[in-house]
Amino acid sequence: MSAPLPIRIVLLRPRSAENVGAVARAMKNFGLADWALVASAMGDLGPARRMAVHAGDVLEDARRCDTLAEAVADCAWVVGTTPRRVPGRRHLGPADLAREALARAPARTAIVFGDERSGLSNADALRCHDLSAIPADAAQPSLNLAQAALLYCWSLREAALSAAPHAAAPRAAAATDSELALVEDRLRGVLRGGGFLAGPERHAVRDLAGTLRRARLSRREARLWIAALSRISHSLGR
Repeated sequence: MSAPLPIRIVLLRPRSAENVGAVARAMKNFGLADWALVASAMGDLGPARRMAVHAGDVLEDARRCDTLAEAVADCAWVVGTTPRRVPGRRHLGPADLAREALARAPARTAIVFGDERSGLSNADALRCHDLSAIPADAAQPSLNLAQAALLYCWSLREAALSAAPHAAAPRAAAATDSELALVEDRLRGVLRGGGFLAGPERHAVRDLAGTLRRARLSRREARLWIAALSRISHSLGR
């Protein structure tokens, strides 16, 4: 593959330097280089460097972010890895995720992994657009963080190598996560100003915004939604 895949690996709150180093090595094995460490609790990176055999460049180039929103702001599709089922979120296997990520290119996909002890929280899962899990045996369903990341990296490489080369039609630039979040915020204002949200929000806005996320809006379409909803909200506030 001549061009790097538009994939970002995101590790939320990683605790083990050894795991981080092993993930860096797995990424280098399968041609990935874009990743982010969010709210990392690691101290000494020595163990990570020892595990990142021939992948020290990938390890050193990891983005350091404070929040998940910061790590995925420029990504068009955010997929969280968890066996948890969340209403309104598709649940994909690694192979299906890989194929769809390639189909969405050049839009960037983020694959999000939770910490070694508890994985993704409920809030983390809700923040993602879709979810994915490795179909492990029920007798031992939990995988080590580095093992799980390696399987997803391999699936992405396999999908890329298996795809028949063809001249793809030009795609409009996909809306980023930060733009979609702004659409959701403007939608919330319109629904509250129009009286639809008379009490607690619960899940209404999230579910309505989810239909727009699944529509794979382009950046132009997202900006049009933002402008239209902002204008309506301004009119309602008069």
